[in-house]
Amino acid sequence: MSGVSVARDEADSAPSAPPARPRQGRLCQYLAADRAPRLWQELVLIAVGYYLYRAARNWVPNQPSIALRHARSVEWFQDQVHIDIELWLNHLVAHREWLAQIMNYYYATLHFAVTLGVLVWLFVRRSRIYRRMRTALFATTLIGLAGFFLYPLAPPRLLPQYGYVDTLYTFHTWGSLADPAIAEHTNQYAAMPSLHLAWSVWCGAAIYFCARRLWVRSLGVAYPICTLIVIIGTANHFMIDAIAGAVAAAAGFGAQWLLSGRPAHIPTPTRERAGTARRPELVGVWMRDPAAADRAAADAPDSPVRRRAAGTRPPPR
Repeated sequence: MSGVSVARDEADSAPSAPPARPRQGRLCQYLAADRAPRLWQELVLIAVGYYLYRAARNWVPNQPSIALRHARSVEWFQDQVHIDIELWLNHLVAHREWLAQIMNYYYATLHFAVTLGVLVWLFVRRSRIYRRMRTALFATTLIGLAGFFLYPLAPPRLLPQYGYVDTLYTFHTWGSLADPAIAEHTNQYAAMPSLHLAWSVWCGAAIYFCARRLWVRSLGVAYPICTLIVIIGTANHFMIDAIAGAVAAAAGFGAQWLLSGRPAHIPTPTRERAGTARRPELVGVWMRDPAAADRAAADAPDSPVRRRAAGTRPPPR
């Protein structure tokens, strides 16, 4: 009996095994992986994604009567809740040609240029989080395209009866959707949500959370604010469109989090990536305080640092 009691006491005093971490599906493991992305794969994904984006905008049926009715409803609703700043800002821009020209070219060019530039920067300088940030952008875009199908909406510039001025058309700026050669290749009633604002929020979040210099992070904060002013000042979106665009970006990041189990901008800690079989109890600590967890792991009796100092080899498994 005494032998049984001693064995039972030893079993009770032995450290319990850490709980097993839930297994993720292959798709989730792929999305959460921190391995370096492959250039050819990303080029193919971006090319296919851009094609689907352009095609899906045009797959949305042109419904001018429905889109204009929705636009009048949005105008009425914004007037009721007192967020109808579009007309005031649009007139402020339209009466200053130099300002209108700057905003027009901003609207026509930076939407794609900045987004692609941030993707390249993440690919080159922040490869450990590139995959998750790219997934968040793709999810944001899909949510935006779903909005185009579900709620066709005419932009303010197509409501001249309310006094809005189409600055791209008035000042003959390149890229004006009033140009028949351009208008026939795009859906003018895909305004809800504003993907200009959604993509700028994604870019701003990527720059703010992933850049190290303060002035660069400040640019990340300023970019979506400037985009908001531009899309309203040029009469291309209502305030409601912009709010919906920000919500779409937040939902895109949330979808990525649900798929991968980790925020898009937080890289997997180095020691967790290397394996946590020896110190599984520190997995959560690495997420909260990586420096403290690294010190605790280094002080462990079986740590590589102590083994090298003692000149011993790791025990066989």
